[in-house]
Amino acid sequence: MPSPSRVDRETTPAPPEAPRPESERSRPEPPTLPPPDAILAVGAGGVIGAAARLGFVELFPNQARGVPWTTLAENVVGAFLLGLVLVAILERWTSKPHLRPFLATGVLGSFTTFSNYTVEIVTRGEIGVAVFYALLSVVLGLAAAVCGILIGRRLFRPRDARQPNSTGGSP
Repeated sequence: MPSPSRVDRETTPAPPEAPRPESERSRPEPPTLPPPDAILAVGAGGVIGAAARLGFVELFPNQARGVPWTTLAENVVGAFLLGLVLVAILERWTSKPHLRPFLATGVLGSFTTFSNYTVEIVTRGEIGVAVFYALLSVVLGLAAAVCGILIGRRLFRPRDARQPNSTGGSP
């Protein structure tokens, strides 16, 4: 019997477990790895996202001082696209289980980068610029993600919700 997909594991409640002996109760469950096809999807997407990021940085290099606008732009665009893509995957493309690890974790996860954001905050040299950059990144990233989700909800509504005579849509 094939193993359940990640979506199945996240949406299907687990069967109740048999009580474990007292000696085993304090030991945490060992971590499980995702299936190999999901790991490959993340890796393939990561190659694409990292190449896109490299191209972006080559076209628009950050300056050594001041706000690193290129990294800020990458992360804000990535947050917007992540909101949009996740809505599309969860609302419309539910039958394609590898899209989420490929696009969300792989492509967009490697295009945006929290590690570079963090290093740039620490290495800015000017505390005021670093604090401004950190706050601006969070605020703009959250706003972009919300915009992506809202636009995605309008674009990727379930098909029956778009029909004027259906129960899910407005006339």
